[in-house]
Amino acid sequence: MSGKCYIGPDLQGPTTLKETCDVCIIGSGAGGAVLAAGLVERGLKVIMIEEGGYYTKDDFDLNEAHAFDKLYQDRGLRATAELGISILQGRSVGGGTTVNWTTCFRTPDRILKHWERVHGIEGLDSETLRPHFESVEKRLGIAEWPFESANANNKVILDGCRKLGWDVAPLKRNVRSCANSGYCGMGCPVSAKQAMHKTYIQDALEAGLLLFADTRVKRIETKNNRVVAIHAQALDRESGKETGAKLIVEPKVAVSSCGAINGPALLLRSGINPNGRVGKRTMLHPVVGLPGIYDKPIRGFYGAPQSISSHQFVDRGEGKAGFFIEASPVHPVIGTFAFSGFGAAQRDFMATLAHNAVVLGLTIDGLLPEDDGGTVSLRADGRIHVDYPIRPFMAETFLEAHIRLAELHLAAGAREMRTLHTEPLFIRSTSDIEKLRDKSYGLLEHPIFTAHQMGGCAMGPDKETSVVGPNHQHHHIPNLFVVDGSVFPTSLGVNPSQTIYGMAHRARDFVAEAV
Repeated sequence: MSGKCYIGPDLQGPTTLKETCDVCIIGSGAGGAVLAAGLVERGLKVIMIEEGGYYTKDDFDLNEAHAFDKLYQDRGLRATAELGISILQGRSVGGGTTVNWTTCFRTPDRILKHWERVHGIEGLDSETLRPHFESVEKRLGIAEWPFESANANNKVILDGCRKLGWDVAPLKRNVRSCANSGYCGMGCPVSAKQAMHKTYIQDALEAGLLLFADTRVKRIETKNNRVVAIHAQALDRESGKETGAKLIVEPKVAVSSCGAINGPALLLRSGINPNGRVGKRTMLHPVVGLPGIYDKPIRGFYGAPQSISSHQFVDRGEGKAGFFIEASPVHPVIGTFAFSGFGAAQRDFMATLAHNAVVLGLTIDGLLPEDDGGTVSLRADGRIHVDYPIRPFMAETFLEAHIRLAELHLAAGAREMRTLHTEPLFIRSTSDIEKLRDKSYGLLEHPIFTAHQMGGCAMGPDKETSVVGPNHQHHHIPNLFVVDGSVFPTSLGVNPSQTIYGMAHRARDFVAEAV
């Protein structure tokens, strides 16, 4: 039995379409897609609702302006409340997997042990997750990207770390027959990236999934502590406005898989927050970057965006947050987006774009006792409000990351570095590095980014301090599950996509048993 995908033009108002099903999944990213494929395989009737459009390789034209407009939340302009942290988040069928940079890690054992020790989550260890990781690795072609295939941008990390004696390793990527184009963040033009629209959603459609794209879920209706209906509105893809067509789904089981920001916001709009924990402990892996100019061409806009990383500084000792090091592609739009200068300064930066290498320090948030992360809430008009304070320990981490990234650049042969502060510091030698201590670090002092949103519907055994149990089931509404990165009680210290894949694969049995 084959399924069907409805897109915006298929649902024009004023009309109301009513459907019933075994499971309704809201969101089509790393969690929802893996879950859907497993449920339809079991013979269940599954409906998936996705706010973004359904795009394939023929729609990916390598144009950054088009990609941000079509494939990212708020056209790539989503940010925290004070605009201090830019939030890069996918918005299409496939979610963030359509635009991520393909980096895959199994959940670190130290994180799983922390969850058990601090958050009381039992039965979620590396051995339990192993068969689930093995299954998704096989389906998605997750494999190590060899050092020799790394582009010059990533080889900066390799060369610098080796000279400094730091940990460095190749990354694993979910690709097959990768053309090494470098345009992963704009949708793969050759379908080499094994994103969800290419893999698990396709599997699910072929087995009977009913998918509604260009359709925004407005609220989850509950009665007597049960989900009774999902209310959604069709959207015009170009304008983003509601068309007037409505969709009402009455499922036996509902699943929120719409991410660590939209998911908590949906529960809040639906009045589902009995213990006040929805939206709390939102984690972002806050990112700072440092570009370095090299005499040799780097051309960071070509080649796999991320293929080498260093975890030398993930554990910096008691009372300090760790960070890990990865590369960022250096395309024109994302480059100018990160750059804090204007006019002649921006012109000069763009003139050296092909010789710039950009390395990142990603802060591991949520592990320190005093680190509660941020909060997702709703504004008075219903729009999403994300608050994420930069506490003193995190500002210290940003400073340390800048120091280490500068050391790495110099070791790799950089001619000059220019920090991204509003008033930049130029670093040309080791003697300049100490001047980094005189700069300020935090919101609006320099760009801060996040491409890894986690938490907000934290998992745990305690109904008063968490939103879902270790089986992803909502503590107070038994036919509601949350299957995405929002269930993480802390950040991971690695890119989160494979953890979400694996946990969604594990959640298949829990959701099916609830039908």
